[in-house]
Amino acid sequence: MAPAAFLVVLPTLGDRLEFLEMTLRSCRDLAGLVPTTVAMVVPTDAVEARTLGSQYGAVLIDDPGSGMADAVNAGIGARTTEEFYVWVGDDDELVPQGVAALMEALGNRPSAVVAYGHCDYIDGTGSVIGRSKAGPLATALLPWGPNLIPHPGTIVRLDALEAVGGFDSRLSYALDLDVFLKLRRVGDFITRPTVSGRFRWHADSATVADRSSSTREAIIVKNRHLPSWL
Repeated sequence: MAPAAFLVVLPTLGDRLEFLEMTLRSCRDLAGLVPTTVAMVVPTDAVEARTLGSQYGAVLIDDPGSGMADAVNAGIGARTTEEFYVWVGDDDELVPQGVAALMEALGNRPSAVVAYGHCDYIDGTGSVIGRSKAGPLATALLPWGPNLIPHPGTIVRLDALEAVGGFDSRLSYALDLDVFLKLRRVGDFITRPTVSGRFRWHADSATVADRSSSTREAIIVKNRHLPSWL
């Protein structure tokens, strides 16, 4: 078997099994296109979720129990031969053909560290209710505007991610924004007009449920990355 190219990090508390199985199916479909390791970060007492992850061939990582950033970092710590990282929530889905296309684009441009495409917003039934397709504008807006880079389905070069120190454990909502701003200093961002992820929009989603806290934390992160004279 060829060495794995992708490390999919899937953090879960194990309390949304129906959505989690759809997420795992999308990871399995990606593995059918390119060699993939799925690192599922899950509490030790989430027995049903751990059983489900094992059925889909995921590597089970014990959740450290200290927040999302530490959970994702624990998943990244499972890296062996993988060159690229992609995150997916336990209620979101990857679009394998789009992810593979972004991997090819990133692989063909050594100076690039991030590749992203479009992201579909879906409801609880999986129906598409919108699409994020900011393209190059998302990179330009990153330091001072809204973060329009969709984390589900966005590909990151693992060497670059490890070089910038991974995810900040002090953050709860804007951890992806912080990483993107750090990565922006070390390499190029590229985008392609392909759907690579599906974000499930529902009331239980942490980002959707607490928009005000998410916005406040994003402002703190942006200020941290501004030049001192600003």
